Formats: sequence, structure tokens, C-alpha cells
Amino acid sequence: MTSKKPTRQRADATLEFLLDFHGRKHHYAGGYWLKFQIVKVAATAEKPHGLDYSFTLHGPDGRRLVGFDNAHNVPAAGGRFKRRDQTRDHWHRTENDEGRPYAFRDAEGLISDFFAQVERVLKERGVPFDIVDDKEGI
Repeated sequence: MTSKKPTRQRADATLEFLLDFHGRKHHYAGGYWLKFQIVKVAATAEKPHGLDYSFTLHGPDGRRLVGFDNAHNVPAAGGRFKRRDQTRDHWHRTENDEGRPYAFRDAEGLISDFFAQVERVLKERGVPFDIVDDKEGI
């Protein structure tokens, strides 16, 4: 019987794969595009995984439509009296969403969750989920 838990080696490989996304832009039909920023940093209470990241989907006019990042704190889900977690991981579901907490599990989960939201938004807008161009170092 195989374990569903990722091995340390697999987790490290996934993290390295994710770090390779830094500085990339993926372009979709209709002028939609993704931007990836991710670097290793010292682990802190705010960034216990040791990553500083921002993954965003933008519309043809450049507005951010979806984003996953850890640049700032967001209010705790469930009201103002709920205790706020120290981590800064959060995501923006829409262009007007100020952010909601995101439960960072691992690098594989982060990229999977981000692409699931990108696919949702593109589908809602009738845009194929096929990358038409991929640029590095932008």
C-alpha cells in the first residue's frame, strides 16, 4: 500500500519546480495573462514555509482578476472577533476581493489551487484554458 503523503524528496522537487516559475508570464487568448513571483526567504511567523510569493491572473486591461500571495495580512474568516493567524498567506477570488485567508499546505497545493481558480475565471469569461505564449524573466 502506498502512502498519500508526499515524500520529502517529492516535496523538495515540487518546491524547486515552483521556484522555477519566478519571473514567468503565461499568456492566454483574448489578452489574459498570468504573472509569477516566488523566492525563498527566511522562515518567519508570517511566512513559516520560507516563501515570498505572488501569483496573479490579469485581464486584457491589466487588472488583477485572481491572486494568491503573502504580501499583507487579511482579516480572519468568520468575523472580527475570530483570532487572526500570523501567517500572511491569502488569496483574492475576484478583482475587488480584499483577500481571504489561504491555508498553505505545500508548493504542489499552492500551484494546483491557483490554477484551479485561473481555470474557473477563464471559463466564466469564455476563454480557453490553453496557454498561447510563455515568457521567462518578465
